[in-house]
Amino acid sequence: MTAVALALASAALFGGMTVALRLALREIPDARGATLATVITAFGVALVAAVVQPDPGGAWPFLLLGVLAPGMSQILFTLAVREVGASRTSIVVGGAPLVAVVLALVFLDEPLRAPLVLGALFIVAGGAVLAVERDRPGHLRPLGLVYAGAAAVLFATRDNLARALHTQTTPGSAAAATLLAGAIVAAVWARRTPTRREMRRLAPAGLLFGLSYVCLFQAYFHGRVTVVSPLVATESLWGVLLAYLLIRHTEGVGKRLAVGALLVVAGGALIGALR
Repeated sequence: MTAVALALASAALFGGMTVALRLALREIPDARGATLATVITAFGVALVAAVVQPDPGGAWPFLLLGVLAPGMSQILFTLAVREVGASRTSIVVGGAPLVAVVLALVFLDEPLRAPLVLGALFIVAGGAVLAVERDRPGHLRPLGLVYAGAAAVLFATRDNLARALHTQTTPGSAAAATLLAGAIVAAVWARRTPTRREMRRLAPAGLLFGLSYVCLFQAYFHGRVTVVSPLVATESLWGVLLAYLLIRHTEGVGKRLAVGALLVVAGGALIGALR
């Protein structure tokens, strides 16, 4: 139950981060500065968790992991949110469990069961609904779906590597190490320091992101990838719900989008609940 609760908390926080990022990008269109400001704030949150659970000796593998996610993944994620919005990005990224489960089955020797296959079909169906969407607002560009899909692959890779390395250090130190590497990658990409305005506007997104990462690593240190990753995918539901409540007019959140989100979340929940 501990892993389940932590995974769900991580999902809710990540969904909130997605919408907070979208709101900030209205005023700060530079994805480079926005990404860097978000990850720096998130690293500060994780650093506090690392102080509470100190064990930096075994954290170095997570520095390498952080180059992929949140380093490269957050760059792609920010670009996706800028191009196609928070709700659609959330749905595509919610398909990460499909990739994560495949990787876990192949490399971690986790068992294949019927609910995993059925859940995967739901996730694919949700993605298909989004792909054929015709009533997407004109200012949202389909290229964002490609960015989100690439981010989902990196998230899935992170999930499996985090589980494989979970005995090396504490969750707090692991989260701090990955976010430190992510901040370095973002800084190299931005080629500048974030402005005060960027830090202020992206602070809510960074805070939610950091808390989500801490909960995520705590969850992976307590449960299997095939359990945690699908539950984290419920961030799609949170992302769409919050987008509908706060920015539905610019996001164009309609019935088709809701159906896609529900299919993705149903697939993730099925994998987690009937494992």
